[in-house]
Amino acid sequence: MQPANPDRRQFLSRIALGTGTVIATGLAGCDDDVTVAFNHGVASGDPLADRVILWTRVTPSRQKSVAIDWEVARDDAFRVPVASGSVSTGAARDYTVKVDATGLQPGTVYYYRFRHGNVHSQTGRTRTLPAAGTAQVRFALFSCANYPAGYFHVYAEAARHDDLDAVIHVGDYLYEYGMGEYATADAVALGRVPDPTGETITLDHYRRRYAQYRGDRDLRAIHARHPFICVWDDHEIANDAYKDGAENHHGVSEGEYALRRAAAVTAWYEWLPVREPEPGNPLRTYRSFDFGGLVALHMLDTRHIGRDRQLDYADFIDPATGTFDAAGFTVALGAPDRQLLGAAQMQWLQNQMAQSNATWQVLGQQVLMGRMHLPAPLLTPEPTNPSVSFAQYTEIATAFLTYQTIAAQLTAAGQPVDPANLLAAGMTMAQLQIVNDPAMQAVIAAPSIPYNLDAWDGYPAAREAVYATVRALDKNLVVLSGDTHNAWANDLHDRHGNTVGVEFAGSSVSSPGLEEYLPGMPPDELRAGVMQLIPTLRYANTALRGYLLATFTPERARGDWYFVDSVKTPQYSATLERSLAVLPGAGNRRLVEI
Repeated sequence: MQPANPDRRQFLSRIALGTGTVIATGLAGCDDDVTVAFNHGVASGDPLADRVILWTRVTPSRQKSVAIDWEVARDDAFRVPVASGSVSTGAARDYTVKVDATGLQPGTVYYYRFRHGNVHSQTGRTRTLPAAGTAQVRFALFSCANYPAGYFHVYAEAARHDDLDAVIHVGDYLYEYGMGEYATADAVALGRVPDPTGETITLDHYRRRYAQYRGDRDLRAIHARHPFICVWDDHEIANDAYKDGAENHHGVSEGEYALRRAAAVTAWYEWLPVREPEPGNPLRTYRSFDFGGLVALHMLDTRHIGRDRQLDYADFIDPATGTFDAAGFTVALGAPDRQLLGAAQMQWLQNQMAQSNATWQVLGQQVLMGRMHLPAPLLTPEPTNPSVSFAQYTEIATAFLTYQTIAAQLTAAGQPVDPANLLAAGMTMAQLQIVNDPAMQAVIAAPSIPYNLDAWDGYPAAREAVYATVRALDKNLVVLSGDTHNAWANDLHDRHGNTVGVEFAGSSVSSPGLEEYLPGMPPDELRAGVMQLIPTLRYANTALRGYLLATFTPERARGDWYFVDSVKTPQYSATLERSLAVLPGAGNRRLVEI
């Protein structure tokens, strides 16, 4: 905390130097009988070329509305002020403050702070969107920050960058679960027990959970350093949410879902530096940002406003016979009217891309878009079929591939394909036993199916509609994704095999990935296995927490995947593991090595 300049007249004189739209309960004078603390830091977000949202929260000494002064300057000593004003806040908005500071210059770094009486907030740093002709745009991509699961080292690392145009957060900014539920096993040892200790359901619950997250020093640091552009995923409300419900909402004990969602949405707007794109319609969070004609960033909601309920393999299994209704599942999955974005958002996206001449069309959104199909025995949708692990499947597939290769050679040489010749040509006895086992033959003959029906794989018609738009408009598409807690890079192809674009998917901030769900599977083997089974998958990391750095120039778009070695200890190290790029133009639009 810094003492403010005691000359009140000097501060008031600065108000005439700038402008700003207040997003709060109105203006008020200074309340001399109330003291405040700025315990939750400062933040900025939704930058445009001439404005940016500024945010803070105050903790008052008693429950009373308070007046908060704010100012923006070109320097961190505030010798060159450019905008200032005053705003009141109170319990009705959980003492949060949001200001839309206007009258700014494009592509410019600004500093800002808040004040009440003689107490200053920390100083924040932000940046407006660049002017036309910018040569580079750089984002850091985040998702899935689970407070009780581990430390937020990933945020601390990204806060070290000085040249980010924005931080893109594609959701799961927080988690709704209570103590004893998902990812809380280490919470006591880490000193990160969720508050409240139960699940978040009411407005007070969500507010307390945001307050706890924003008490984290690493999250405060990155908010104070860079402007955020955010959309929500499911856990800001409840797990596996869709337009009128969620897997983790139980109406009998937790009340009406619409009321819970309204509470969560209220807290989200209070605690995050976002601008409502359509006042009066808080569920609409999709919006676009133009970065100097180089990048058109379209932030999508694939979760709440238009998504039909997810399919579940279990719903297609006959409880009496255990038989999987493959035909029924295929019809349901491929329904042409099955929505993920919803008709209104889809129309908006098509219009935005059609009107944009930016080199890169970038979708900031939640769930994986790439086709991630795996052999059915790995996913076991049908109990009557044998199930296998990745390691077992790799062994089985290798045996059948070896058999096919040697059998073709023997046939070409006019020799019988019999055990003696197969063994003599290099097959092992174990491989021969595998290919002669009817159960293993069933495994290798099983179809590949989506591993995650919550992703775009569960909504193929909606995905094809996006792909068709991109191809018709001849756009360079880069999709930025989160949600899975693992890192991926995909070439995107439509159902006919046409190249559409690429996907850079970042890992989580702290939520556990496949290393927790497949503890017996060495990560390198899992990586090799999925990349072998999914031809469009170009990169995977299924074991580490991290973030993606995405850099765009007129010549290429580049993804750099950074990871930390642990989120369970205060000490850690960070590394850059992989870099891939994509070039613009119809003859490119696929991932290439750097």
